[in-house]
This record gives sequence, structure tokens and C-alpha cells, in this order.
Amino acid sequence: MVLEVIYVVRHGYRSNWVVNPSTGTYTATVRSPTGIPSDPALASYGVQQAEQLAEKILSLDPPVDVVYSSPFYRCLQTLKPALERLEAECGKRLDVRVENGLGEFYGLARFDHPSPAPLKILHTHFSTLHPTYAPVIIPSTNGESIPNLHDRIAYALHRIISTLDADPSQPRALLICTHAASMIAIGRALTGRMPSDFSEEDFRCFTCALSKFRRRRRPDAEEAEEDVEAWDPGVPEKIPRVEWRGKGVKGGWECEVNGDCSFLSGGEERGWAFSGDEAFLRDPNAFNDAANMGGQVVAEGDGGMEAVDTNESSKGSRL
Repeated sequence: MVLEVIYVVRHGYRSNWVVNPSTGTYTATVRSPTGIPSDPALASYGVQQAEQLAEKILSLDPPVDVVYSSPFYRCLQTLKPALERLEAECGKRLDVRVENGLGEFYGLARFDHPSPAPLKILHTHFSTLHPTYAPVIIPSTNGESIPNLHDRIAYALHRIISTLDADPSQPRALLICTHAASMIAIGRALTGRMPSDFSEEDFRCFTCALSKFRRRRRPDAEEAEEDVEAWDPGVPEKIPRVEWRGKGVKGGWECEVNGDCSFLSGGEERGWAFSGDEAFLRDPNAFNDAANMGGQVVAEGDGGMEAVDTNESSKGSRL
């Protein structure tokens, strides 16, 4: 048996951070549990969303057999209520495989973006992390172009699905927790549908939204496996080529549920879409609203939307 279904969720409503795009300095008014300003915890409202998402996850059919997550705190925190309930109510302990290849998207920059906390630190906050799992790819700290993000996601999915197809326990359903940009890229990589306009709103990624993808066809045992080289950590920006455009990763997948929020009391909130080339003259985590807000970058916070004037700090030459 091979993997049949992939569920994808976005993290819940988070606390905010601010970044100076000229210097690459990240700051936050609410201290992150990991001490990294761009690695915030969920806001109180996001915790409520995660609890509602847990109820939905427990009802999924087929049920979740294995869990992968971005390494950022807000994603692991979003999964926590579901994992606790699966163990307490169903006797099913699922250790999360922390995969950097499913992590946040940062636009290209001349400076280094903050990295997520190492597994040793994350283990002090979350008890259900796989103790020995090693990520298949780690994004460059200098950020990525939009095409590279999609290729990074496709490579990570190729490696993850290949591993689960060969798993003797024969998992049927995978759950992934990730971020807005990565959730869009996952939908495109799985289905093989890459729009000519990156900003097309094809795959929905509201906070705590859930999408479902079903395998388009079973891989033929005699079909030659696509020859994909291993990612080299010495050259992090070089992403091994996976032929996913037009056909999808590992035989392709159909989207059966696209960003469902019907189980959330607040419904669809904090939608996101690509805008421009995402080079780091604006913060790609801040809803890409700079063009529509008169030069202001809008970030999430406990009290709603916070406007930060970036007319001066964001000026500079495009990479």
C-alpha cells in the first residue's frame, strides 16, 4: 500500500513581528518562546482556532497516520491540541517529523533571515517530536525567489512521499502543518498546476484552513522511479530538480478540499496571496499589502491588524 491522502493545514493566527527590510533586523513586542523574533507563538485567538482544528482533525477519513510540520513554533503549537487528543482519546501517539523543507518563505535578501530554533530547543516545548528525524532540505538563509520556493516544496514532498510509500507500516494519510506561501506551493506541486501569474488565488490558505489532496493514480511498481539527486547542504540554494509542473509530484494529486474553514467559529480569516517578486524590499509574511496600504506593511497581532509605516525603510534597489 502507498500513501493515498495528504491533508495540509496552515498555522493559526499568530503574534506579530516587524522587520527593517534595509538592515534585516527583526523585532517583536511579544517575546517568542524560542527567543527568535520571527518565530512567534500563536495569539490567544490562534490557540482557540487550533482547538477547533483539532476537533476537525479527529474526524478526518481516512484518519491521520503520520505528521510532518514546519519547524516554526506556531506550526507545532497549532498541531498540539490535535496530537494530545489523538493520544488521549484514540490511543494514537503521532510524533511530528520536523521538516525545514516545509518551512516559511522569505524573499531574497542580501542579509540572513533568522533560522528556526534547532530540534534540541523545540523538544523543550513540545513532547511529541520525532527524536531522530533529519530534514531533507533546509532553505537558504538569504531567502528564495518564488520559483525556488515552489521547487523546494516539490523536492521536500517528493522525498517525504517516497519515504512514506516505502514505510513498512503502510501509512494511508499524511498531515502537514505549514505557512501561507508554502501551503499555496504545496497545492501547486501536488497537482502540477502552476499558474502563469504567481499571484493567482488558486489554493486557499486562511489561518487554520484545511485542504485535502487524494492521489491521482497508484504508482506502477515497474515504473522507473524519477532520478532525483539528494540536496547538498553545502550548496543550500541549489534545489535538486523534480519534474512536477504539469503532472504533480509522485504521480500527481487531486485537490478534494481547498482551504476549508467551515469548522472555525470565525470562518475564513487572514487570507494571503503572492504579490510581485517578493524580493525582500517588503516583508512577504505581512500579507503583501504594502502596495495597497500606502507604503504600510500590515502584520498580525493579538488585537488585529497593526500598520507599520515603511515608506522610508523599504526604499532601495531591487535585487
